[in-house]
Amino acid sequence: MKPVVQLEPTGCAIASVASIVGISYGRAKSQANSLGIFADDQRLWSDTVHVRKLLQHFGVKAGPSEIPFRSWDRLPNLALLALKWHVVKGRPFWHWAVFVREGGQAYVMDPKKSLRQHLRTDFGRMKPKWFIRIIGTQGTASLSS
Repeated sequence: MKPVVQLEPTGCAIASVASIVGISYGRAKSQANSLGIFADDQRLWSDTVHVRKLLQHFGVKAGPSEIPFRSWDRLPNLALLALKWHVVKGRPFWHWAVFVREGGQAYVMDPKKSLRQHLRTDFGRMKPKWFIRIIGTQGTASLSS
């Protein structure tokens, strides 16, 4: 898997989905917008409905619930992470990133544009609150849009 960088300050969910399905940020954004999902909509980073809708659109099956983070070793091989979780005026917000375990290595694909390295292994610095298990993908070859 390759990381996709968010091209908008609030586009972490769109970029994370693009990484999971193996497409560009622009293509993921275009499809998201056609579904009524926009990067500047605060619900995209304080609710899971929109990111789940976008995953489903691309044929990605996600687990039905958010699972509290316990340890890096207990994460599934592919998961959406809620990082930098905080509350503002009673509403939770977070930054989306993707955890990947493949080929005996684990890393986080962090879409934040200002990072020098988008494949992160500095696990002690990241503080996930919870995650969504990614169960399966169709692969980009079978995506129709």
